[in-house]
Amino acid sequence: MKRKRIHTFDVVGTVFLVIIALLVFVPLIWLVVSSFKSDIDIIKWPPAFWPEKWVTDQYKYVSDTIPVLNMLKNTFIFAGSVTVISLIVDSLAAFAFARMEFKGKKVLFSIILLTMMVPFQVIMIPLYFEEFKLGILDTLLGLILPRASGAYGIYMLSTFFSRIPKSIEEAARIDGLNNFQIYWKMILPLSKPALISLGIYHFINNWNDLLYPMMLTSSVQNRTLSAGLAILVGNNSIKYGPTLAATVISILPMLVIFLMGQKYFLEGTATSGSKE
Repeated sequence: MKRKRIHTFDVVGTVFLVIIALLVFVPLIWLVVSSFKSDIDIIKWPPAFWPEKWVTDQYKYVSDTIPVLNMLKNTFIFAGSVTVISLIVDSLAAFAFARMEFKGKKVLFSIILLTMMVPFQVIMIPLYFEEFKLGILDTLLGLILPRASGAYGIYMLSTFFSRIPKSIEEAARIDGLNNFQIYWKMILPLSKPALISLGIYHFINNWNDLLYPMMLTSSVQNRTLSAGLAILVGNNSIKYGPTLAATVISILPMLVIFLMGQKYFLEGTATSGSKE
């Protein structure tokens, strides 16, 4: 009887997961398939899942309208640079808060956490004027510097670092390692899941950001892909086919990166939420 009950729960759980998977993947597949439809197939009613004729005109329109390759390059540079710099700065700060003792530590950490409650809209105008005064407005450097570190990354890594047993650090100090050597040779190798999951978070978050790059860039040459796609959406009309094609181009790198790092992403998320 008990085995039968367990088997029933397994079947119900499997069916539930399949339904959730379909709810997630069907719209994604619909998006990809629709990007190869003609304009008539996209807007016709009732809608059809498969196109009557597969076309690539939507992708050609996107490449002719906006410099997709240049925007992809800008997005990779922006998101990749922010990810690398943030991992370095956030991990150093997190190590200090999690493994070191210094005056004002709790107050400073509380202030950093409070910045997570400040909406970006509050600092938009001051940030714009600051970059204008520094002469880095409408540059990739102006996009990267304000995102060089964040409270979420410091909080996540400090929580993960604090879970690492103190005995490892004490053994390293007996062997003569200083704080930076402990951070570099002991803490970082043990924190690979958290670092990868945070890296994926930073990369996806900055890759998909629209408001931030649109505010700080004005030239097409320096715009990221998400900001460039806004050109396809006019005030009075939306070009559905090209928008779908451009969306596929935008999300494809994110999908590949997430699939490659999903194991570490799930592990890092699961093990950095709370202390034992």
